[in-house]
Amino acid sequence: MGNNGEVWSPYLVGTFIGLLSMATFYFSNQPIGASTGYARISGIIGKFFSKMHTNSLSFFQETKPIIQWDVMFLIGIFLGAFAAAYMGGEIKGTWVPTLWEERFGSSYLFRFCLAFIGGLIMAFGARLAGGCTSGHGISGTAQLSVGSWLALMCFFIGGAITANLIFNV
Repeated sequence: MGNNGEVWSPYLVGTFIGLLSMATFYFSNQPIGASTGYARISGIIGKFFSKMHTNSLSFFQETKPIIQWDVMFLIGIFLGAFAAAYMGGEIKGTWVPTLWEERFGSSYLFRFCLAFIGGLIMAFGARLAGGCTSGHGISGTAQLSVGSWLALMCFFIGGAITANLIFNV
């Protein structure tokens, strides 16, 4: 949302995401997904500290810890989100948003730690579910995968419960 209160059309954004998904399948023969990219990044970092151990892990024998399209996809998500926030006037230069501060206080360290722990839990859940919200929610549902539709429903239910617990929404 910009400074003037305008929001992006969900129909337009959804159309672009659908076109991106189709293009990804067409050009790379791969579905859109982010969780494998995060796993690759952890493998790249792991190789820096202990190449022999990282190479011995069965996951990284099949999914090589190298920079491929999924890692570049994550970089694009980060840069695209930053560009959209900048162009929309959403970058405020604060570490603790007002909604968070009203509920939990102004400690940016507490917010960072909770966000980090939440990210670890989300990453574990994504690996456990065999994919993340983009892998299941965009690519899997487009392929009419029953497992992806079930995972998507669980994502929404989990998000609603979490929002209610944290923010009393």
